[in-house]
Amino acid sequence: MKRFTPLLLGMLTLATAAAQAPGTGSTEEIPFAMPQATLPTIPEREVSIADFGGDPSGARLSTEAFAAAIAHLSDLGGGTLRVPAGIWHTGPIVLRSGIRLEVERGAVILFSADKSLYPLVETSFEGYDHTRRCQSPISARGARNIAITGQGVIDGNGEYWRPLKREKVNESTWRRITSRGGCYKRPTYWFPSEQALRGDAVADMNVPRTLSTDEEWAAVKDFLRPVMVSLIDCENILLQGVVFQNSPAWNIHPLLCRHLTVDGVTVRNPSYAQNGDGLDIESCRNVVVRDSRFDVGDDGICIKSGKDEDGRRRGVPTENVLVDGCTVFRGHGGFVVGSEMSGGVRNVLVRRCNFVSTDVGLRFKSRRGRGGVVENICVFDTAMSDIATEPLLFDLFYGGKSAVEVLESGSEERAAEAVPPVDETTPAFRRIDIRRLNCLGARRAMFFNGIPEMPIEGIRISDTRIRAARGGEIRHACRIVLDNVEIDAAEGPALTIAHCDEINLQGFAGEVVRQIP
Repeated sequence: MKRFTPLLLGMLTLATAAAQAPGTGSTEEIPFAMPQATLPTIPEREVSIADFGGDPSGARLSTEAFAAAIAHLSDLGGGTLRVPAGIWHTGPIVLRSGIRLEVERGAVILFSADKSLYPLVETSFEGYDHTRRCQSPISARGARNIAITGQGVIDGNGEYWRPLKREKVNESTWRRITSRGGCYKRPTYWFPSEQALRGDAVADMNVPRTLSTDEEWAAVKDFLRPVMVSLIDCENILLQGVVFQNSPAWNIHPLLCRHLTVDGVTVRNPSYAQNGDGLDIESCRNVVVRDSRFDVGDDGICIKSGKDEDGRRRGVPTENVLVDGCTVFRGHGGFVVGSEMSGGVRNVLVRRCNFVSTDVGLRFKSRRGRGGVVENICVFDTAMSDIATEPLLFDLFYGGKSAVEVLESGSEERAAEAVPPVDETTPAFRRIDIRRLNCLGARRAMFFNGIPEMPIEGIRISDTRIRAARGGEIRHACRIVLDNVEIDAAEGPALTIAHCDEINLQGFAGEVVRQIP
């Protein structure tokens, strides 16, 4: 193993991290066992991309140079591929077992905007298996011991892929992007090509569900934006130090991976980037995300496990996850679970994180039809400021819109009188422990929007202070504890409760209104 600092090596054991002062999220507060996350082992040998004909000026593509260098190292049993200072313009890069991509300070790997370089491949997206997308700029499948490290930048050139809504940008950005050509779904909604617009017309939540032939998929190829970094069924992975930015769709997407460490990275997308998630951890186990920054156009750090029948059939939960010392700026949510959680989520600890100007702080979302169980989630020592909607949101009526879009449309959905029976399609959220949350500035203090057939259950919030324009609202929940919680609402009651059982407000500060059904 090379250039993995002793400090990092000493801090990556989930359940045996160094003890902290009492009351600051110390490991003895974790109510579940979390095994060690294993770092990759990379052989000592090194080569430079320049040795294989790569062009640091960016004037010509270095796609073949990357492929040749990785194949050379792989044939020798693995090693480090160094990318020195320069602009390395390239098509897709495919990592193999035993390879570390070291992006040095001053280096930019810039992926080409030429969509013909990204063939259609079978993959998973938005929780659906066996769909097709364009090949990801960086990908690995079934690889062991891989790493992307350094102080350089990886840029997905996503503006050439993404559609754009006029209301999300200023006039100069709108003119600059739309001047490339393309077409319009409506005067304020631009797509980069007719193919992309055609794909939007046949898609369900960004995924076409009715296409079957190669010709049908090819006809909408431009619409099938790839995630920038796709890691599928990989083991012992390290992402460290690098800036990942400007992705066509999601930025980093590990799927069905084991032993993933994300340390000190920066993940950036423009605020207007549609589906510009930062990190989507899906059906993975033994994961550490620490000391990283996210400033994106959608959810920042998101936990998933597949959607609806596909997710339940896969049946692989995301479990044993530590998120420690991270900051999320903007984005639809700081730390998010769902809405694709049909395979389940369990044993997650989030601690010492900051969420600044996000739409929501802690965002738990799903809907009827998903199924799956989310449980054993702990969030300790979280600070938030300038939250557009709620610092804490449970939304079991998620319909694909951001919390701000729901607020602006006035379409906040509530439970109807007809209550379906509980079955495998009923989602469940339970046993969630939130301690020492502090929020200064939000629209509403919290919102629990549960479903009557499976109320949100066993949520404990303690030692928490929230200052918001409006108080909190809890609907369709049971066994909820608010212990030493203070809500300072500028208007109305501090808390409104409806359709709930066993609500314990020991030490709660503020006016409480209990609505009669």
